[in-house]
Amino acid sequence: MNHSRTPRLKSLLDALPPGFVVDTAWLRARGIDPKSIHDYVARGWIERVVRGVYRRPLPNGTQEDKLPWQTVLLSLQRLKGCNAHLGGESALDFAGHVHYLRLAGTRRVHLYGKVPSWLKRLPTTGQFVSHRLRLFGDDPVGVDDTDALDDQSGWAMNAWRWPVRASCPERAILEAIDELPGNASFEHLDRIFEGLVGLRPKQLMTLLAACRSIKVRRLFFVFADRHEHGWRKHLETERIDFGGGPRALVPGGRFHPTYSISLPAFLVSTEPSAAGGNA
Repeated sequence: MNHSRTPRLKSLLDALPPGFVVDTAWLRARGIDPKSIHDYVARGWIERVVRGVYRRPLPNGTQEDKLPWQTVLLSLQRLKGCNAHLGGESALDFAGHVHYLRLAGTRRVHLYGKVPSWLKRLPTTGQFVSHRLRLFGDDPVGVDDTDALDDQSGWAMNAWRWPVRASCPERAILEAIDELPGNASFEHLDRIFEGLVGLRPKQLMTLLAACRSIKVRRLFFVFADRHEHGWRKHLETERIDFGGGPRALVPGGRFHPTYSISLPAFLVSTEPSAAGGNA
C-alpha cells in the first residue's frame, strides 16, 4: 500500500478506523464512486467483507475469521449513524452484571432499533438479534454512552475509545423481561435478577412509568418482591399502572396472588409477599 494518498482517500482513512465496517451507501455519501471502491479494494486500502460491505484492514496484516461484534456495533452507531442501542441481557452482560451466567454457545447480541439488512450476513463473533423500539417507543430514557469494555473487545475497539450506546441496567432488565416467555427463560432471568443489587430507584420509577407493557411491569415486581433487594422498598407501587384483570402468560402456570399473572410455580410463593401489598 505504497500508492500516494489522494485527498478523498485521506479523508476516508481519517474517518474509518482499522477493523471497522461501512457499506456502499456510506462510501458513496463521501463521494467515493464504485470505480474508486474497486480500486481501493485492489490496492488494499479497504477489503470486501460481504457484498456491499467493506472494512479497513487491521494493521500488520492481522487476520480475523470473524468480526468482533463490538466493532460492528460501533460501526453501526458511530459511522453508519444507526439509531440502535445494545439492550436487554446483552447490555447487562456488557456492564458486567451477568457474564458469569452466560449461556453456552454463540453469544446473542440484542440490538434495539433499526439496523441495516446486511448485518445478518456478516461473519461475527456474536449473533445479532434485532428488536423494534416497542417497549419504550422512541423515548431514549435510560440509553447512555458507556465506556465499559468487554473482555473480547479487541484492538480495533480499544484504539479509538468510542463509547457504546447501551441501555442502563434499569432499562436493560425491563427489556430482558419483555422477552418472556417465548424468547427467554424464567429461571435464567431469576438468576440475573438475584445479582441486581445496585439498581437506582429513581431511575426505575422513571422507566416503569415510560414502559408501555403491563406484562413487563407486573413481571418486574414479581422478581423484585421475590429477591427483596434494598432498592425495592423505595419504589412507589401506588404510582405504577398495573392494568386490570388477570393475565394468562404461562399455560398451566400458577397465578401470582398479588400481580394476577400466570407464572411457573417456582415464582409463586405460597404466601403473598408483604412487599408487594401496595400493588
